[in-house]
Amino acid sequence: MAGTYKSQISKLSARLDALEGESRIRGLVARYMEICDELTPETPYDELGELFSKDAVWVGTGNKYKTAFGGHKGREEIVNFLKEYGDPKPHFSSNVHFLTSENLLVKSKTATGSWVMLQTPTFSNEQSFVLAARLNLKFKVETGKWRISQFSTTNLFGRPVEGGWHSNAPIPTPIVDKN
Repeated sequence: MAGTYKSQISKLSARLDALEGESRIRGLVARYMEICDELTPETPYDELGELFSKDAVWVGTGNKYKTAFGGHKGREEIVNFLKEYGDPKPHFSSNVHFLTSENLLVKSKTATGSWVMLQTPTFSNEQSFVLAARLNLKFKVETGKWRISQFSTTNLFGRPVEGGWHSNAPIPTPIVDKN
């Protein structure tokens, strides 16, 4: 009887660890996107680096992103690559990342995840784009924290947006529409 309870407790503990891992990974990826939305000289690049394992790999895949981004190995190289988008002059005047279609699997101290990402940047030259990519990430626990160990992004589509994202037009609401 005692062995059965220990087995059940062990299984429940493993399930709880997996759920907590999923939650921490979602927070980790959200923080990565939040930081990448605001790449400037004031960006907390040390914090950005801490989101990655020491031996992490960041790579653009497929014809478009392989050419545009290449590959970067190790925390320092990844941060230096991303820093080029924010320092000394920000590459984006505005930028927002949206994630959807999550598929996340935690196995003990490692995990894999994939998302579809929509990005709506306006570049420093004021040209706006809409971009979609598939993200495939791997994670591992390093020094007691979940970290990104592999980040792979593949372009699905991208195109310029005429007139940009920002407009002075009023936002349609029932109150505005009555006038």
